[in-house]
Order: sequence, then structure tokens, then C-alpha cells
Amino acid sequence: MALKILLVDDSKASRLGLRNWLSKEDGVEIFEAGDGLEGVERFKEHQPDITFLDLTMPVMDGFTALEEMRKVDPAAIVVVLTADVQKKTTQRVEELGAFMVLKKPPVKENIIDAFYKGLKARGKER
Repeated sequence: MALKILLVDDSKASRLGLRNWLSKEDGVEIFEAGDGLEGVERFKEHQPDITFLDLTMPVMDGFTALEEMRKVDPAAIVVVLTADVQKKTTQRVEELGAFMVLKKPPVKENIIDAFYKGLKARGKER
């Protein structure tokens, strides 16, 4: 069974970079959304094993999207990607249930590390 990954970011370039890195992992199926609202809809539709979520997006921001995703699945593994690494921002997303917060622009090794830590937390180690 494929591992489902959801990429939610309004930047096509960011999604493409993440997709390129993560698609090299065996047995993954990747879904994308360009804003928070679409991300929540895709989250409900595909029930991903791990979600990579930007915070600053149109329609619905990442804070609200994270909150909505955690309502759907309280055990959701959501890795937040943001250029805003102020302590108050990090603290807020952690309080909302983010699994991890990574600084943008992302580094491939950090993304792959987050992917495997998320799988382990989900009980789907490889």
C-alpha cells in the first residue's frame, strides 16, 4: 500500500521541489494543494500519512488549515514549513498540533528526515 503525502503550499516551485525529493522514496503517492482550504479538502479526501504545510497562503492560512486537519485526524502528522521561525509562530503551530516545524527554504536532508520521523510516529517505519 502506497504511503500518501500531501503538499500544501501556494508556491508551485516549493511544491515541485518537495515533490522531486519525496517522489524518489519508494512506494509514495503525492497529492498537492495550492491553498489552505484546498489542502483541508485534499486531506479529508486522501487521508495522508504525512502532510507538509506552508503557513502563509491565500484563502485559508496554514494555522487554520492545521487546526482543521487535526479536527479530522487528531493524530495527523503535519510538518509545517515556514520562513517565519519566530518563537511565537513556532509555539503557536506546536500548540495546534504540528509534528515538526522546518525553516523555509527547505533543505532536502531535513525534508527526508521529517518524512521518516513522521512515518515512525505513524507506526509505518520502513
